[in-house]
Amino acid sequence: MIRLTGLRGGRPASLRSRLVWGAALLAAVAVLAAQAIGFLVLRSWLLDRVDQQLDDFQLPPHTFSRDIGSEQMPRPPDPGSVTLPSDFRITFYGASGHRRGILGGGEAPGPQLPASIGELWLSKGRPGTVPAVSGDGHWRIQKKTGPERTSYVVALPLDTFDGATAKLLWLNVIVLAATVTGLIALSRWVVRIGLLPLTRMERAAQDITAGDLSPRLPDTDPRTETGRLGTVLNTMLDRLQQALREREFSEDRLRRFVADAGHELRTPLTSIQGFAELALRHEERSSAERREGDRLIAQNAERISLLVDDLLLLTKLDKEPDYRREPVDLLSVAADSVSATAHQTRGHPIRLGPLGTGSAADTADTADTADTADEAELDVVETTGDPHRLRQVTGNLLSNALRHTPPGTRVDVRVGAGRAGPTTGGTDRPGRTSPSPPLREGARICVLEVADQGPGLPPEAADRVFERFYRADPSRSHQHGGSGLGLAIASAIAQGHGGRLELETATGRGSVFRLVLPAAGPGSH
Repeated sequence: MIRLTGLRGGRPASLRSRLVWGAALLAAVAVLAAQAIGFLVLRSWLLDRVDQQLDDFQLPPHTFSRDIGSEQMPRPPDPGSVTLPSDFRITFYGASGHRRGILGGGEAPGPQLPASIGELWLSKGRPGTVPAVSGDGHWRIQKKTGPERTSYVVALPLDTFDGATAKLLWLNVIVLAATVTGLIALSRWVVRIGLLPLTRMERAAQDITAGDLSPRLPDTDPRTETGRLGTVLNTMLDRLQQALREREFSEDRLRRFVADAGHELRTPLTSIQGFAELALRHEERSSAERREGDRLIAQNAERISLLVDDLLLLTKLDKEPDYRREPVDLLSVAADSVSATAHQTRGHPIRLGPLGTGSAADTADTADTADTADEAELDVVETTGDPHRLRQVTGNLLSNALRHTPPGTRVDVRVGAGRAGPTTGGTDRPGRTSPSPPLREGARICVLEVADQGPGLPPEAADRVFERFYRADPSRSHQHGGSGLGLAIASAIAQGHGGRLELETATGRGSVFRLVLPAAGPGSH
């Protein structure tokens, strides 16, 4: 395994360098292998040509003559009887095996051959290579048999063969160097283009590290690896940015909550402390003054107790409490809440009816009593949940409507079932406010509405009405003992039941608080 490291300190090289040098190395190996194969093939072919020339060469028998000692001696050939190529050299060996003469000439040094044929390592018919007598040349030789146990060696110079192979080697070296250089340059360009998306990712990451979460990666082609990585990183950045915004919002909300809670507790505590100090300094007060002081202390203590109870309840709801899960008839819940708030009406006519009747914009000319029921038939509207907590939500909404509307304002409580949508409720639409996410459109739902014909709320107040300790009319809320936590508690209970609490209001057109819950039975989810 090849591992490329940096030039300093043995640190790993960059991805770009590893890709460039890896591609160049693989290309160099491929070119070198191709050149080696080509060189070996060409060398073998040239050598086979020389061997074929040696094998085809034969001396005619009359080239030899008998001499003293029955030695076959060469004699000069007759004119025109033997045509000897100029490059051939022939060395004759007699029947005794000793060298007897050489035929052929030329300026090039001849082959280095032994004086005796027995010292020649070649077998008959097999060519071999020997060095020249002087210089760095080589000869290709082949042993042949003459008449009367004589023999001769045919030789051809390899100067042309060596020159061709040397030139081919130099050409291969030049081609290899040019190819590697070109491949390195081309690879750097190709790798730079290929890694451009990663370079953009690197720059975006640097901007993000500096604190800017707005950059997004433009390379999101799902057909490429970098495109898919860019899509994943963009999704991760969106979620990270959203998480940071939610954290900032949560921190701001917590700080505001702590500040509001401190303010709410400080006011009654200051009153209790002031009346207690007054009682200690003026022990001679009249009984009426003492009773008034004790009443105010008890009232403020009760207010603190209610506030603490609401804070503890919110804390419990924030920890995802375990609600009871049993069938609940919202119509019965609404009727119980109407009956329970009858003593708080202050002349408010309350009408209980089915969903879709008694709009808050209608006039109240037919309602003359504090508790009246709509003449239309009311069906059972069943959901699943904790009946105690749902009664708490309904009672809170009724108390809120009675507390924040002028005396005599009609309040309609409507109960029904339907499908989640812009008209019935459960989904978002312009003019509708809710702190909870919308339900799936078309899901079966149960709805309980508390509508009044009061002054309504402006849009800026409607957007904050579900915040903790928020009061659209702080002075009125203090006067009636409200802590600004009722709607926040009701919204948390609704969301804990898988539903949500909504508000539709406009200045001068009253308010409609809508409790939307999943219906019981199949098809409710």
